[in-house]
Amino acid sequence: MIDVQQVRELIELMVQHGLSEIRVRQGETSISLRKGPTGEIVYAMPPAHAIPAMQPAAGQAPAAPAAAGPVADEGLVPIVSPMVGTLYVAADPESPPFVRVGTEVDANTPVCIIEAMKVFNEIKAEVAGTVERILVHNEQAVEFGQPLMLVRPRK
Repeated sequence: MIDVQQVRELIELMVQHGLSEIRVRQGETSISLRKGPTGEIVYAMPPAHAIPAMQPAAGQAPAAPAAAGPVADEGLVPIVSPMVGTLYVAADPESPPFVRVGTEVDANTPVCIIEAMKVFNEIKAEVAGTVERILVHNEQAVEFGQPLMLVRPRK
C-alpha cells in the first residue's frame, strides 16, 4: 500500500529532477503522477476500498439522513478531489467558507483549497448548480477521486 508520505516523497523527486511523469508499483498497488497543463501535479491511484461517508464542513448542519440511500443523491454531480492532500474550506482561518449548503456555483467558482506538499491548490466546482451536500470537513485529509461535495446541476 502506498501512503501519503510516500506520495509526497515521489512529488519531491519529480520536482527535484524536473520529471513530468512517474509511475510506481508496489505489489498490487500502483500510482501514476504527472504534471498537468498548468504545472500542478495530478495523480491517480486506484481506490483500494470504498470511501466512507464524511462529516459536513465546520459550521454546517449535518445533512438529513436519506431514507433511500443513493436514490436521494440521484441527479447530483459530485465534486471530487483531484489530488491527495489536506482540504481547507476557507482561504484562511478568519475567512468564511468558500461555499455552504445552498450556495449557487458556476464551473469556475472556488469551492475549497487542497494543500499538497506545501502548495495550496484552489479547487473549482467545474459544474453549475446548487451545493446540496458537503461530504468533508475543514483540515481533513482527502484522497484522489474522493467526493467532496454534491451539486444539483442547473437545468
